[in-house]
Amino acid sequence: QVQLVESGGGLVQAGGSLRLSCAASGGTFSSYPMGWFRQAPGKEREFVAAISRSGSSTVYADSVKGRFTISRDNAKNTVHLQMSSLKPEDTAVYYCAADVSIVVHRSPTAYDYWGQGTQVTVSS
Repeated sequence: QVQLVESGGGLVQAGGSLRLSCAASGGTFSSYPMGWFRQAPGKEREFVAAISRSGSSTVYADSVKGRFTISRDNAKNTVHLQMSSLKPEDTAVYYCAADVSIVVHRSPTAYDYWGQGTQVTVSS
């Protein structure tokens, strides 16, 4: 069983930056592709970014490409999401997720373990 705990959310003005972190325990972290998702009120959970087990491959949603960067530290069992040039439409609860397969997926249904989420609010 893998436990995931997100941190780093908060309130930021448009154009600002935040760095989210996700700490994993209870599994072999380096074996799992990891993803970040977000869910705004009244909307479905959507893909933000994902990273391969080694960190050599990353994928991003078009809406965040060039503004967000996903990274991981397998020695510290953590994955990060650096968010820059934030926009009000980035406001959501952000979740990290672990996938026990070896393939990097965009679909939330492919992920097996989820954190509790951290709120990001971007004011205009």
